[in-house]
Amino acid sequence: MQLSDFDFDLPEELIATRPAKPRSSARLLVAEGDAITDAVVRDLGDWLRPGDRLVLNDTRVIPARLSGTRTREGAEGRTEARIEATLLEARADGAWSALVKPLKKVRDGETIRFSDRLSAVLEAREGGQGVLRFDLAGEDFDAALAEAGAMPLPPYIAQRRAADAQDAEDYQTVWAERSGAVAAPTASLHFDTALLDDLAARGIAFSRVTLHVGAGTFLPVKVDDVTTHKMHAEWGEVSEVAAAEIAETRAAGGRIIPVGTTALRLIETAARETGAVVPWSGETDIFIYPGFTFRATDALMTNFHLPKSTLMMLVSALMGPERVRRIYDHAVAERYRFFSYGDASLLVPRP
Repeated sequence: MQLSDFDFDLPEELIATRPAKPRSSARLLVAEGDAITDAVVRDLGDWLRPGDRLVLNDTRVIPARLSGTRTREGAEGRTEARIEATLLEARADGAWSALVKPLKKVRDGETIRFSDRLSAVLEAREGGQGVLRFDLAGEDFDAALAEAGAMPLPPYIAQRRAADAQDAEDYQTVWAERSGAVAAPTASLHFDTALLDDLAARGIAFSRVTLHVGAGTFLPVKVDDVTTHKMHAEWGEVSEVAAAEIAETRAAGGRIIPVGTTALRLIETAARETGAVVPWSGETDIFIYPGFTFRATDALMTNFHLPKSTLMMLVSALMGPERVRRIYDHAVAERYRFFSYGDASLLVPRP
């Protein structure tokens, strides 16, 4: 299975840099059986059944991009260097792994000041990344980070424009609750209160799980034989309540439909051992590519993904590679908007 099997041509102008307004006005490609239908996200309920359950990722994206200054006193006087940091993951000891640029401009033990309230010491460097220890913790850290940080937009958006105040709202789901992600579960960005209310009125149920999406979600696959690719690990949790709700829906004949690949990866992790979704917590590095046996997922709502990405491999595993090629050919031909701020798809595999 070669990396080139998951490649496709994407016109650059189809890469969305802003979301649809309102959220649920985005387009929705529905692929069910052999049919492909063009729809709109606000009509999602037309494609679901009473008793279906949507699984939602309630992670909250933190404003993980920081800009600061390193000040150094030396024989030639005071010197300063501008330092950019992107927080990647909170460590068990309270420090943060971060991309620090330029890392060579900061010595171990030096302080980077990001605002009047927030600074961090570079404690160490590991694998080209820095380990930062901030001078605040808990709610004080959260408040200072909210003031000093910017939303960590995906590279393909950040290359085209800088993050701004609007992204603080746009790049966050309406049900975001548990802070820890440095990338959004982007299929969930299409939901607004009106859509949730409509789905509930139609008898659609919801369960919340948590997967803190990491920056590794944007890492390219660098091997030709995709089966040798090593996935990044992300922390997630399926609560007892969520596991029981999913089991109840399954027993009643309803479908389990994760909203986004993050929710899918998590419930499939929780179902690996028994075949049923059980309460689970920990780090998952599950890698889903064609040949994978799905145990928890009946359909998937997701955005359109990057060529040669692990997410292209995931949707190919769910729908079949040839089917996905036809879906993406249709999406390009019909000018769907791609990636994090783009349009959505509802993928229903053949029974």
